[in-house]
Amino acid sequence: MGITTSEHDLVRKVTREFAETRVEKGAKLIDQDHYPRDLIREAGKQGILTPTIPQEYGGPGYDLRAGVIVLEELSRSSGSFGLLTEALGVLFAHTIYRFGTEHQREILSKVASGELIGAFGLSEPCCGSDAGALETTATRVGGEWSINGHKMWITNGHYADYFLIFARTGSREERHKALTAFLIRRSKCIETNQIDLMGVRGIGDAEVFINDCRAGEDDVVGGLNNGWSIINYTLDVGRTAVSAVALGLSQRAVEESINWSKQRQAFGKPIIEHQVTQFKLASMYQRLETMRTLIYYSAYLYDSMDPHFLVMTHVAKLYSGPTAVEIAKDAVQIHGGYGYSKDSVVERIYRDAKILEIGEGTNEVQQMVLYKLLMGGKLRFEF
Repeated sequence: MGITTSEHDLVRKVTREFAETRVEKGAKLIDQDHYPRDLIREAGKQGILTPTIPQEYGGPGYDLRAGVIVLEELSRSSGSFGLLTEALGVLFAHTIYRFGTEHQREILSKVASGELIGAFGLSEPCCGSDAGALETTATRVGGEWSINGHKMWITNGHYADYFLIFARTGSREERHKALTAFLIRRSKCIETNQIDLMGVRGIGDAEVFINDCRAGEDDVVGGLNNGWSIINYTLDVGRTAVSAVALGLSQRAVEESINWSKQRQAFGKPIIEHQVTQFKLASMYQRLETMRTLIYYSAYLYDSMDPHFLVMTHVAKLYSGPTAVEIAKDAVQIHGGYGYSKDSVVERIYRDAKILEIGEGTNEVQQMVLYKLLMGGKLRFEF
């Protein structure tokens, strides 16, 4: 049996049909910084908004390979829509399902339908990559927690109904040993400012101000001071999932480049008949398929509960982000002046791809982690 099955093929067919008939039509508007709330609800009706959530909580109960396919196909039509779906369905919903109590999981069906929006509140102005240094605090006041802090770069944050907030429940010296996750419903204690991004516009990215938000013990997710393990688990899964956004963008960039090369004339013939274009397209395709293999294999390892997933999710993320940028750059070059205009799809792809070298762990963080795993004897060199 291969890495994917006929069931995965069906997921691709259904998602691509939705993406091409609905997401494609809204892609330009989303890129104008329009948050697609109606489209999110439509995706919820299709059962693809929270792909890895079991049916009893409103999702389709897909494995991670199917989840990757969903994100790939959505991103092929809109990187923004793919990314906000990944943040909503994996970073937020999957984490609540994995670590939340039954009471906390009650919101998942409404998240899966698109009725409620959830946001993963980790990054801060002080510390994106260094999560152990985060400064948001949760202190006991009577029988409650008082949460105060400032989060940054929170996808879906400007429109979120619920936030999964990571806060310090001990001293700064304790770093990652004193972090706790809280599920907080939006109220007057939360203020957001939308951030104007270069790419993946329309994802509701925001800075979030938390001003004396009160939380009870029922709002603690995964146990007191267990935030670090939740962060690591979520980002490990998220790195494979967000790599699928890179894959979808790259797939579309290659397709657009082939189509353009057949139409564009230069020196008396279509540019696809020039060897320089042929070699560039061949190289783009080679990198695309290498990316696909790494991402699907990483998801397969997760679904198989193979511990080598920890390594491969970083490999997939480290390869897919920079590769998506390079493929998009080549696509713009093939399109020439048209590729630099707002009328071209590849211009949008080029802007969207850059975030994949930064979000959910920069290239440098992936290198740092892989080096530590290598020195710790965690890497294996055979299938």
